[in-house]
This record gives sequence, structure tokens and C-alpha cells, in this order.
Amino acid sequence: MHAKTPVHQVQEWTGLHVQLSHPAGKFCLLPQKAVNDDFTLIDSNGIHEIGLDFCGCKTAERHTKQLLRATWFPATSTNPCTAATFQILEQYHLLLFESKVSGYEFYHSLVHLTDNTGLRPRKAFMWIVCRGHNPAGMENTGSGECTVICLACPQPGRNLLDNWEEVPKETRWLYGLFLDIDANFQLKQHIVSKDSADPGLGNGWAYFVEETAYKRYLKSHDGTLQQKSTCLSHNAVNMVDTKVSQGLAAMGVGTIDCVRHNMKLPNGVGDSQKGEKYVNMDYLFFSALHGHAISTLNISYDITCQWHKHLWERMSVMSPDLHLDHAAKFIRFFMPKFHLLAHVLKCWSNINPVASSTKAMGPGSWRDTLDDHFGDWNWKKVVGLGVTLLRKMDEANKESKVHQIAFEELHGTWRIEIEDWEDNPNDSLVTNPFEAKPSCKLQFHGTDVSMHTDVSPSIFITSGINLESEQHHLKVFCEKQGCHPTDTQLGIIQRLQNALQRKINTWRRLQILYTPAAQLMESGAESPTSDMIESENSQLWLLSALQSLHLRDYMYTFKRDWIHGQIANTHVQNALSRVESRAMAAADKYRAALSDLAHVLPKDGWDHRYKVLDKKTDVHGMSVPKQGESEGRRQLSWIWLVEGVGDDEDEMVQDSKLECLRIEWCKARARSMRWAEEVELLQEEMCWVSCFLKWHATWWKKKIIECTLAIAVLNEGLSAYACCQAQLREDLTDCFEKKWAGSLDI
Repeated sequence: MHAKTPVHQVQEWTGLHVQLSHPAGKFCLLPQKAVNDDFTLIDSNGIHEIGLDFCGCKTAERHTKQLLRATWFPATSTNPCTAATFQILEQYHLLLFESKVSGYEFYHSLVHLTDNTGLRPRKAFMWIVCRGHNPAGMENTGSGECTVICLACPQPGRNLLDNWEEVPKETRWLYGLFLDIDANFQLKQHIVSKDSADPGLGNGWAYFVEETAYKRYLKSHDGTLQQKSTCLSHNAVNMVDTKVSQGLAAMGVGTIDCVRHNMKLPNGVGDSQKGEKYVNMDYLFFSALHGHAISTLNISYDITCQWHKHLWERMSVMSPDLHLDHAAKFIRFFMPKFHLLAHVLKCWSNINPVASSTKAMGPGSWRDTLDDHFGDWNWKKVVGLGVTLLRKMDEANKESKVHQIAFEELHGTWRIEIEDWEDNPNDSLVTNPFEAKPSCKLQFHGTDVSMHTDVSPSIFITSGINLESEQHHLKVFCEKQGCHPTDTQLGIIQRLQNALQRKINTWRRLQILYTPAAQLMESGAESPTSDMIESENSQLWLLSALQSLHLRDYMYTFKRDWIHGQIANTHVQNALSRVESRAMAAADKYRAALSDLAHVLPKDGWDHRYKVLDKKTDVHGMSVPKQGESEGRRQLSWIWLVEGVGDDEDEMVQDSKLECLRIEWCKARARSMRWAEEVELLQEEMCWVSCFLKWHATWWKKKIIECTLAIAVLNEGLSAYACCQAQLREDLTDCFEKKWAGSLDI
């Protein structure tokens, strides 16, 4: 019984040996014992010390092959005395990907599973895994061939038609790569060994670049100072030459990813010795693009404004096989929203947990382990494409319809203007319709924007709002005195009016500096019927309720960009609170009026025009999204679409509102077009995935014919593996196409 189940737990072996290469119960005439007649087998239920006899017959195979035929993987290639079952290897492999458990922790869990008392200590073990299905042998494996590539990206010769380069110019953008450049400084590696002592299993075969050429290039640029960024403060860039890297062989890794599907590119990963240096990222970028025939590249990088400068000059000093014919390609550089928390968690959530268990590995083991995890991440993305693309398609169809309706509700006359700008994006003489045009309002061009030595813009705005509040309180006080106030009450009122008027006079002198248009509005106003205007009724030419939302948005932007220090921030925060209060007070006034109107008028259509106002979701500026709403999904609040709103405002305010409306019309048009393009691109990606899987299934079937090894039984094994892989691709194709049947005709 134990001969058939050697991994059953037994208290003591009494001479029984497991015989390899012979049926159970049969004995070999020339058995060969393991070294020192001591063999350790590791399985899912523990670590076992067993008796083992290799076959010594004339036709017997090497000891390692005998173990492999028994589905035991030897720890060494010569004189093996330790092996692990295929089952425990696969179990650890999957557990490693899902829980990030280290090999040390997993092994000791098996030790305690075998003997939780510590009375029978177990020896340590190690194993390596190689794989290949190349008739020319593993040594002929090409760079990046041991990777899982993105099926949903355009891959010429695999999922594109032969004439894909002849598509019209209007649809050429579909056949482009969307790449992201990023770095991770959690994945450190200590100086514990060197490549000669711990080489990798496959140098450059997977996601990491070929190490020798990479380090040679870095060494040739050793000592070159990092060019400082002139447009942003990014410590990973500006302080790379001051980073402390004592005891570290690598401070992190740089990667090139498919940004649409969040997959690592072959030969697009490399270690970073000091911060996010251009010399590292340049090499990874051109290495990942080596051999790509796609002519449209969309590059996203959070420091691209500085990095892409002189990029082609830096490329010229690289090896010629990494050169990119940039003159024949259409390349656009983008800067994403800078390191949003969701972005960081999404991109690195799978790999960061292994940082603690990999930092003390040797260089080869470190790269191999990370390669393995990147491959698992890509594979999970591939098998999840059916659900992922369907979810994106459903979302894109929904958003496309919503934003098309939202755009049609905005009646704009700027189509010719924006189309002219889109046709001439690099012509400085063509005005960008997405930017506000210069107006008579105060423009801020630097940090020192004050026009008065003692009064900053924020203090000026705060003072105006305070004056308006004092006017309101004084009006209420006067009304409380009744129609026949006493002489004492009149004296108090006069004293309060005089004090308020002095404040208004002082404020008006500042108003001439900061808002000179107010003086024009004052002179153009009709003369009052009386000789004297009470201070509480004096026109301050402040903003209306809707303008309060404009002011609030502008003040938030101004505070973020220019205000520093506790005192200045306190002043601005007080001003923002008052502006916010005015907007909320106007919202309460509208709701009360709407409630009264509903009691006296029948709802004959006006209720569709004047809706119930939600202060949390409806009361916000034109360019401000709701909480949790991204720019790509943002919609203009209905309060800005009601006909006639703000018609009683002065001409300057009307012009300002029209200017904001023009910008919002352009943005609404862009959102509508982008979502329509997303639907079109997702349809193409679904086709590409299906075509790639069919091509890959055919590729694996061809491998069956290429099995030409001398030993027939080995050819059978290779053929069986190729058939399994081909069938897997066909099953994925059927599964995906059934999911997408309602969205796409394939």
C-alpha cells in the first residue's frame, strides 16, 4: 500500500523502498539507492524521509528523468536526494500569487505540518523551474518571449488585418499603443550577492530587460547629473542625485505598461539605482518599443513635460538596435493627473506585498521572482478581458448617450472656432477655445499679485463681503425701530451709518485698484432720487448668487496655487466661508420661493424648468464636478442651463458668464466625442482579442507538427502540452464571444 502512496504519514520505514521506472509491486534487478540511501520528498501533507531506489537497468534514464516521470521535481540536476511533487509546486506557485507568502514561510508551514513539536528537525530545500517549447532549445529563446502579452492591443501579424496600415486618416488613431511610464520605489533590493553568483534563469526573456547591456549603458552614463525639472517639483526627478542608496543594489523598478489594460510590456522593466533617472527610463522605454510596428504612440508619464525634451538626442547615443524611427511615427505625450491615490493602489496593489520577501534576494532571484509575478498579473488580466471589456462597453454606451444629450442641451455657436483649433493644434495664432480669453478682470501672473502694500486680494474680497454683511445687519436694525423711532434711536442709527460709510469709502479706494470696472459701473448707474443714500443701501457692486459660485471656484484655485503660510491661508479660508454662505443663502431663498410657488400655481410645465434644488449635488460652479465625479464623467449642473438665469446682471457679468459657457460647451463636446470614441475603440479591442486568441490557438497547433525529438514519448508530451494550450485559447475565444454577443458581431 505504501509503495503506491509513499507520502502517507508513517512512524517508521522498515526497509520499504519506492522503486522508480517500474510498475508498482515490481522490482528492479539492478536497483540504485539514492545518495547515502537518504531521500527527502516534499508534498502538500508534509516533508517525508523515504527509501528510494532508482532503476539501474540498461535502458534506464537519468535519475532526474526518472523522478520527473514520477511527477517529482528534483532539487538538483546531479545526484538528487531531495524532490518536490508537482502538486506542491503548483500549490505554492498559486499561493504565492494570491497571498504573497514567501518560500521560507511556506516551507516552515510544511515543517510544522509534519512535526509541530520540533523533535524531528527537517532539512531545507530549494528548487528551480525552467520551461520551454522551442525545437531549437532554450538557449535560442528570444528577448521577451517568456511573457504574457496584451491581447487587446494592436499586434501586427497576430490580430490585425494585413492592410491595417491603409486605413483612412480619420480612423488611424484606433491603431495606436497607449503606454504609461511609471516607477515603484517599494521594490528595493539589498546588496546581498552579485550576478555571477546568482544569475537569472532567463536574462531578458521576460519583463526585465537584458541585464548585461542595460548595466553597460548605465555605466557609460555614470556621473551624468540629472537635469532638473523647470516646470514641476518632483522629488523622484529633482533629487535623484541626492538619494541615499547605501546598502541597496536597487532602490526600485521602472516599468512600461499598457495603460488601457494595465499590463507590463516585455522588456519594459528594469531596476533603478537612484530615483527616477532619465537614463534608466529612456532605456526601458526604447527597449519595450523595440520591434513594434505600430506607428501611433500615446505616451503617458507624470514628468513627461520635462522628460520628452531632448529625448531623441539621448536616444542617439544608445545602441542602434534600440533606435526608434520617430520621424515615421505619430507620437503624443500626455501628463496624467499626478499620482492620485487610486492610481497608485490600482497599479501596484498586486506587487507591493512581495517587497518584504524579495528585498534580501540575490539579483537573479529578485528579477525572476518579480518576472513571475508580473506574468501572473498579465495572465489574470488576459483571462479577465471577457468581463472587463464588457463592463467597459456597457459603461461607455451609457456615458456616450448621457453626454451626447448633455451636449445637445448646450446651444453653442462655437463649432467653427473649435474645429479650426483642432485642425491647427500647433498654430499659436489660433486661439485655444478651452482657455478663457483675457478680460478686464484682474489677472494674476505671479506670486506677488497685491496692488496695495497692506491689503492683499484675499483681504480685499473678505472686506467687501464683510461690508455687505454689515449692510444687511444695519437694515434689519433700522426696520426693528419701527416707523416712528425716538431721537435716541435715530442718533444710534446715524452713528452706525456714519461708521459704515467710512468703511465703504475706504474700501472703494481699494476697489479702484482691484476691480476698476466697478468705477465704470458706478458712474453709469442712474442718479438717485434723493440727495443722500443711506450707507446700508449703498451699491457695493459685489457679485450675484451665481457669481458667488464663480468666485468660490476661482478662490479655491487661487488659494491652491498662490497662497502659502498660516496667516494668508486663514484670511482666504474666512473669505471662502463667507462666499460659501452667500451661495447657500441664495439656495435657501430659491427653495423657499419654489415651495411657495408650488402652493399657488398649478404645475403646468414650469416645474420642469425650475427644479427642486439639492444643495449637495446641484449648487456648484460650472467647472466643478460633483464629489467623486471625474472630469470625463462630469455634467453641468441644471442651474446653469435654466433660460433667463442671470439676465438681470450687468453686461460685464453677462460677458463673463458667456465666456464660461463657451468653455463648458467645448468641454461637453469633448466629453461626448471621447465617449463615442471609447465605444468605437472597445469594439476594435474586442475584435483584436478574439483574433489574437484564434491566431494563438493555430500557433500552438503548428507546434505539434514541430515536435521532432528523437524519443517518441517526449514528442507525445510536447504534443499533449501544445494541444492543451490550443484548446485553452479556443475555450477562451468561445467564452468571450458569447459574453460580447450583444455588443459586437465577430
